[in-house]
Amino acid sequence: MKRVFLFAATIAAMMLQLGAVLAFLGWSSGVNTLSSLFYFALLAVASALISVLLSKTLAQNSVGAQVVGEAKNDTEIWLLQCVRDLSQQWDLQPPKVALYHSPELNAFAAGSSRNRALIAVSTGLLENMSRDEVEAVLAHEVAHIGNGDMLTLALMQGVVNTVVVFPAHAVSRMAAKLGAGQRLVGGVYFAAYLGFQFFFGFFASVIVYRFSRVREYRADVGAARLVGVPKMICALQRLRGRGGCLRQDITTMGISGESDAKHAQTWLSSHPSLDKRIERLRIL
Repeated sequence: MKRVFLFAATIAAMMLQLGAVLAFLGWSSGVNTLSSLFYFALLAVASALISVLLSKTLAQNSVGAQVVGEAKNDTEIWLLQCVRDLSQQWDLQPPKVALYHSPELNAFAAGSSRNRALIAVSTGLLENMSRDEVEAVLAHEVAHIGNGDMLTLALMQGVVNTVVVFPAHAVSRMAAKLGAGQRLVGGVYFAAYLGFQFFFGFFASVIVYRFSRVREYRADVGAARLVGVPKMICALQRLRGRGGCLRQDITTMGISGESDAKHAQTWLSSHPSLDKRIERLRIL
């Protein structure tokens, strides 16, 4: 609830600041500017909250994960017990556990809150990692849930969407009025809007992915405190060259990201390289 309040307060502050700046510059009347800001901020809030509420279902369906209700074998019994034990250390309600069939070594957490979460684990991870290594991966995902990372990232994306969409709209309106006659205003606006949205969106993505990388480091540290640094380092070492990329819309949720697959880290990488993550853990 605290994060939602801060999110709403941030949106309100942005509305007032951007509205005052644009009105001062004479781009439009203060009333029209604030009305437009309110409209786009409302869309951003709605899209972020809907994304949060549906994140667990969408993520689960995207990989065909099946929730483990009643354990059918020793592996599933151990998996459920391990998640329960780790969750108790974070004072969390145990998240649901789901399995999905994939040769990649990956797992991810999703959910709208700390106590309504899901951890999905690939069959490839269970088949190719020791139980100590799987425990470390699960601890990493529990740390994401305990830190509230899924909600924070979704709300941050909502703030960023407002920063992207409104300036693109305002600048495109100016370009349309200045660069075309009455008949061409709509076409010029649409073309300019797409261009400016891509331009602003690129820089917004840099911010979001930067936060995503920071939260990966933080989840590694949280996991190390639960299971020990050696186990966490061993798990990350096993992921080298074996992790896989999830679908783009949920890649930020996985323990292994696109930067691991490309053996490089860029500004648009959702995860730090495994080598950098291991280096951070070695100095704890």
